[in-house]
Amino acid sequence: MPIILQSDYFSKPLRFFTVSTLLQSKMVLKTVYIYQIAMFYMPAIMKKVLIIALSFIAITIAPKAFAQKTVGGTVMSPAKNIVQNASGSKDHTTLVNAIKSAGLAPTLSAAGPYTVFAPTNEAFAQLPAGTVDNLMKPASKANLIKLLTYHVVPGKLTSAELLTKVKEGKGKLELNTLSGGTLTVMSQGAKLYLVDEKGGKSFITIADVAQSNGVIQVVNSVLKPN
Repeated sequence: MPIILQSDYFSKPLRFFTVSTLLQSKMVLKTVYIYQIAMFYMPAIMKKVLIIALSFIAITIAPKAFAQKTVGGTVMSPAKNIVQNASGSKDHTTLVNAIKSAGLAPTLSAAGPYTVFAPTNEAFAQLPAGTVDNLMKPASKANLIKLLTYHVVPGKLTSAELLTKVKEGKGKLELNTLSGGTLTVMSQGAKLYLVDEKGGKSFITIADVAQSNGVIQVVNSVLKPN
C-alpha cells in the first residue's frame, strides 16, 4: 500500500505523489524542495498561484512521466532487467527461449546498458517454416547467437534520441550491434523503423520500455544480419 506524504508544507497537489513515486524522480524531489521553501516565504496570493501550477503538473505531466509500459499483457518494471521483463511478456516467449538457448541470459541480465530491439512471437512466425526450430538446435548455436546479438546495441537509446540522430544524419542513423553488424535506423513521419543488412524493414511498435539495464524497443520483424 502506498504511503501518502503528510506534512504542513504539502498541499493537495503534492498528495498525488506517493513516497515510491517520489523516489523514482529527481525532478519531483526538487519540486518538493522548492515547494517547501516557497511555503515559508511567499505571499498568500503567490502560494495560491504555485498550488494551481503544481496541481496542473500533478494531473497532466506527472502521470505521463511515471507511466509504465505494458508488453504482452504484463506491466514492465523499470526495476527489473531485460531478461526478467521479457520473460513476463506472453508476446516474447520465442525470444526468451532463444536467449536462454544461446546462453545470452547472463549477458542481458548484466549491468549493460543495452538497447534491445525485441521481435515478438509473430515476428518470429514470419520466418520460413522450421527456421526457429533449426536455430534452437545445439549445432546452430553460433548462428543463433549472431542473430540475437544483431538485435542488441550497446547503450540506452530512447526513441526520442534515435529520432533526433536520424534527423541529424539527414534521414538515417547507423548503429553498431553487439554482433559486429550494422543496423540502419530511419523514420516514416514520427514512426521509427530499422533496415537490416539484407534490406528487411522492422518497425518499432512499442517504444522505450524502461529496464534496469537499458531499454527494450519492441519490433514487428526479425532483423537479419549478413
